[in-house]
Amino acid sequence: MHFHGYLWLGDKAVFDKESTRRPPSHVEPTAGSPPDVVDRYKEAVAEWRVTDVPPLQTKHWLVKPGRLIQGTWADPCEATRWLGERLAEHAPRFASRADRDSARLAGTVAYVAETLGWGGDVSLGYYLGRPSFLSLAVVMCSPNRAAPDLACPRGPGSRGAASGPVRPCLPAAGPNPAAEFTIKARSGSYW
Repeated sequence: MHFHGYLWLGDKAVFDKESTRRPPSHVEPTAGSPPDVVDRYKEAVAEWRVTDVPPLQTKHWLVKPGRLIQGTWADPCEATRWLGERLAEHAPRFASRADRDSARLAGTVAYVAETLGWGGDVSLGYYLGRPSFLSLAVVMCSPNRAAPDLACPRGPGSRGAASGPVRPCLPAAGPNPAAEFTIKARSGSYW
């Protein structure tokens, strides 16, 4: 098992367009369906798997093209570190002052470390200056807890280096990403 990281930065209006974020219905429109329903279905079928816009369900990143993956890690601590670095990189642009608070960000990183440590997925979103939106996700792969039947977007044989249970990011297991984040944020080395 391993983890894939995803980052999307774009126009909030594009993010809000659910038809490109939702998988197509399993029921196709009928010949008598209104034209707008048929058009939305066709758009969803054509765009949903290939668009870089974040899916509504985090697990569905695994059906997107492998080219959208920003990083792959066997260790949840390394995946947490990547996400913490992305938060630090973009935090100065967060629209909300509360979201920029280093203690709050450290708490988010701690939550991410805990969640990835038991094999969960993480998805975060932040408003930047209008009209931008930042979406970050780390998804467990091979297998994903929410969708164990989904194949790795990197293809067969891309299982990662880890085997067995996921190792949590605890101080006894090595450096703690949340503590590192707090120290770097307070010292100003992240921004």
